[in-house]
Amino acid sequence: MKAFVHEYEEITIKEMESPLPAKGEVVISLRAAGLNRRDLNIPNRRGNEAEALVLGSDGAGVVEVVGQGVSNVKEGDEVIINPALRWEKNSDAPPKGFDILGMPDHGTFAEKIVIAAEQVEPKPTYLTWEEAGVLTLPALTAYRALFTKGNVKENDTVFIPGAGSGVATYLIQFAKNVGAKVIVTSRSEEKRVKAKELGADVVLDTNSDWVKALTDETVDLVIESVGRATFNRSLEVLKKGGRIVTFGATTEDTIDFNLRSFFYGQYQLFGSTMGSREELRNMLDYLEQFKTKPVVDEVFPLEKAQDAFDYLAQGKQFGNVGLRIG
Repeated sequence: MKAFVHEYEEITIKEMESPLPAKGEVVISLRAAGLNRRDLNIPNRRGNEAEALVLGSDGAGVVEVVGQGVSNVKEGDEVIINPALRWEKNSDAPPKGFDILGMPDHGTFAEKIVIAAEQVEPKPTYLTWEEAGVLTLPALTAYRALFTKGNVKENDTVFIPGAGSGVATYLIQFAKNVGAKVIVTSRSEEKRVKAKELGADVVLDTNSDWVKALTDETVDLVIESVGRATFNRSLEVLKKGGRIVTFGATTEDTIDFNLRSFFYGQYQLFGSTMGSREELRNMLDYLEQFKTKPVVDEVFPLEKAQDAFDYLAQGKQFGNVGLRIG
């Protein structure tokens, strides 16, 4: 089978042996997969690893082979893959043994994948293969950050720095679904226009004076994923006693902030990562209720996976970047 792998500090298309299922596993013939910023970082984290690793966390496809003892799916079922491994029930933090698909386990940028049957869920019937393939990791990340950690409510005002990521496009839609007001930022005028079309109520240039622009706004909740470049600016627009949820750092991980100002402001800071299988199933019900669709920016054939990587690394996308397989 064809796969996009990291091997000896290189990422390349390679012929790999087709997988076979062990007890409790299934083989999925993949139709589409989704890229995430995590995928861009895996080669640097692995360094000069000799063994080829199939990259990718998100994917959707058809069950091709069912291993012994599997009862929740059958051959021919259309499914999406849950990349949050070994996290069943909602909890304050992931349990010991939690990993994200795509390292150290083989991922989804391949024609086939073998995975535990408990890691697949029925594909939403109203989604195309490309939409289903880019869904799970960013949508689940957004769902946990916004609802489980952020506790967003109707009439809350939510501030989201960086409007172009896949997660941000889900955050905008999810928040609007429950009647919240959404404010986003972007350096790109094109992305600001698209965010407005998606439902954002207020769009700001990242380089503008946020405090001045939001003088008449009361921000209840900030969802932060940029890191050092925006964290303190986000705190400045958050109301006293407000909530800030962080799930990523596309700029530097380490930040400095005034602790005295933080505790006098009674701010609430939460970390968030991915989500449990329980949250994923709740999210899928939620998607079905509102018929929410992923925003798919570009889809590349598997053979052009390097082009997809380069495109995502440039940060020009609005929404999700996918791979078409088979």
